[in-house]
Amino acid sequence: MNSQTEKIQIQGAAGAIAALRDAAADGVPARGVAVIAHPHPLFGGTMDNKVVQTLARAFVACGWAAVRFNFRGVGGTEGVHDEGRGERDDMLQVIEQLAPEGPLAIAGFSFGAFVASRAAEQLWARRDIRQLVLVGTAAARFSVATLPAEAHERTLVVHGEQDDTVPLAAVLDWARPQSLPVTVVPGGGHFFHGQLPLLKGLVVRHLRAG
Repeated sequence: MNSQTEKIQIQGAAGAIAALRDAAADGVPARGVAVIAHPHPLFGGTMDNKVVQTLARAFVACGWAAVRFNFRGVGGTEGVHDEGRGERDDMLQVIEQLAPEGPLAIAGFSFGAFVASRAAEQLWARRDIRQLVLVGTAAARFSVATLPAEAHERTLVVHGEQDDTVPLAAVLDWARPQSLPVTVVPGGGHFFHGQLPLLKGLVVRHLRAG
């Protein structure tokens, strides 16, 4: 993401996991570590995805160290795709080794938002999860976790109005029983082409408010 991006390799259940870490912006009070998950590995998703990088930039600007990583079978990470189960374990390993204590934020885009929801579900009772950011949540294709009621004020869900990969209606069907608000980007598609600055602004506003 910038010249200060640190390349990291850790060991996960399926082998090595490749990751990148960006320090919080200078002059901003440190707030913790944000771990961000990328879109579907079988459809070109990697930690270098533009939406994932946008999320990292937003967290860095707000005082968070941002960690991105590749799921198993992608770009330097060993193993094979596991339909979300192993990918959740990958994310939990990244959190355990690169953010073992202190304030934590969890974020994800598309398939990564589904995985992030499952990681948050498992960690909620024992970790200080300050922020949860889910973008383009793949609710039409996967069983996204129901979030604890006490997580709602800390959660930002963003979806494009014209997302043709994950219909907005599917995300609303997931959010409605929880009374969980969804921020809709008018005219937005799944990858927010031409609207990444807007997406970053929405995330920054949420993080600063929290």
